[in-house]
Amino acid sequence: MPELTHLEVGKTAPAFNLDSFPDGKIRLSSFKGTHNVVLYFYPKDNTPGCTTEACDFRDQNKKFSKKDTVVLGVSPDSVKSHDKFVEKFDLPFILLSDEEHKVCEKYGLWVEKSMYGRKYMGVQRATFLINKKGKIAALWPKVKINGHVEEVLNAVDELS
Repeated sequence: MPELTHLEVGKTAPAFNLDSFPDGKIRLSSFKGTHNVVLYFYPKDNTPGCTTEACDFRDQNKKFSKKDTVVLGVSPDSVKSHDKFVEKFDLPFILLSDEEHKVCEKYGLWVEKSMYGRKYMGVQRATFLINKKGKIAALWPKVKINGHVEEVLNAVDELS
């Protein structure tokens, strides 16, 4: 399993082609040359931290759009789960379903976690800013939710 440390600023972001809501299959390469991409990985739809993060991105989505930047969320949840999550919180961006966690593994984010002494595999919350050339422009390997979206917006400003 790749470690997150293999990804760094200036490297090409790993390609993917994932099922999504609401747009069917999405390829990272479809944004090359036209849009920057904020690719944020989160553990699970409809959980407190993930909902806060999604709503923070929702509330700033117009600012990202004005800077030719799309927001894509990735979790192991199904497209059906994403559908309900988008509807419930009026999310204006695409959520990608990585049920087999292959993209999470490519990005080094499928990790061993522990809760109440029980160990399990899950997604490490992280965000990547990918520029129009498909290169990683910034990354946040262990996201703390409060203030995170503002940090990402500031990094997008630096791309302009």
